[in-house]
Amino acid sequence: MKLSVSHAEDAEFSSGLRGFFEYRDLGIKESTDGKVGAHVIRAVPGEHAEGDKHTHKLEFQMVYILKGWVKFWYEGTGEVILKAGSCVHQPPGIKHQELAHSDDLELIEIILPADFETVEVEE
Repeated sequence: MKLSVSHAEDAEFSSGLRGFFEYRDLGIKESTDGKVGAHVIRAVPGEHAEGDKHTHKLEFQMVYILKGWVKFWYEGTGEVILKAGSCVHQPPGIKHQELAHSDDLELIEIILPADFETVEVEE
């Protein structure tokens, strides 16, 4: 592993897993040889959630909300609204779905490993 430093003024956002979000890689994937990933994810203004129920094949996933709000559905829990300062650990394999978010949503996601598979769930 090696040291990684990421500065907001150098930030570049790009497309990723969901078309209604933009992703900023924080350099953790490279510095950990893919063992850990971390992103700042922000909403694309005017784009709304279109995700289906799904699971992720990974070891760890944590989301911390920086700005705005997001509403998820989680298997066994139902709807959960996360707002600035909220944190959620999504256990491996939990079925979930993003239902809605604010245009100013910004969050940090930490995942193990950095690359993982997403599996859509049929109801």
